[in-house]
Amino acid sequence: MSTRLPGLTGATLQSAPTVCHDCVFWQSKPGRRTSKRRWIEKAEDDWGAWGTLYLDDDGRVLGSMQYGPSELFPRADNLPAGPASDDAALITCAYLLGGSAQWVMQSLFLAAIADVRERGGRALEAFAYRYAEGESAEERFLVHRTVFPSDFLADFGFLTVRRIGRVELARLEVGGLIPVEEKRRAKLLRQVKQVLAEPEPEPVPQRP
Repeated sequence: MSTRLPGLTGATLQSAPTVCHDCVFWQSKPGRRTSKRRWIEKAEDDWGAWGTLYLDDDGRVLGSMQYGPSELFPRADNLPAGPASDDAALITCAYLLGGSAQWVMQSLFLAAIADVRERGGRALEAFAYRYAEGESAEERFLVHRTVFPSDFLADFGFLTVRRIGRVELARLEVGGLIPVEEKRRAKLLRQVKQVLAEPEPEPVPQRP
């Protein structure tokens, strides 16, 4: 199975999960309402595509992720362990549709890391949560869509900036990645490719 990862923009937003169409949680400060249309115009003028969609071969959306310069997401200033750093791009949320697996989230993160690095970004940040040992995958990846498991982020090389209770702000330097981080990402990328790879055809028995 192969996939496509188009950018999330005003033009592709209608293909994203419906909950994302009008959501401005990250784009607004508490007690204030922000126009999604105006925010999109500013984001695309200043940054371009502000996220990624994950599509399968049939064009069905399996997941989406929103990210961009931290200044585009003022809500981060009011979250535990916030604010995000001024020099970082911030992953604010990811939405996996029912039935999607953890490797969809891995692919979205890999795409975001590559995109920010190609744009010349210095770092990528995200809010993390320290789940109790043995917590279900559903709780870790489907219930909370704006904070990510801290151990999951650590596998990509994210390091804790600050911590408030179980919530953390985690940061990955993407300019001049150290070798151990490259190895971690290479391992994750291999795992994702293995999941996505089509099975080898079984050999046809030879007639005697």
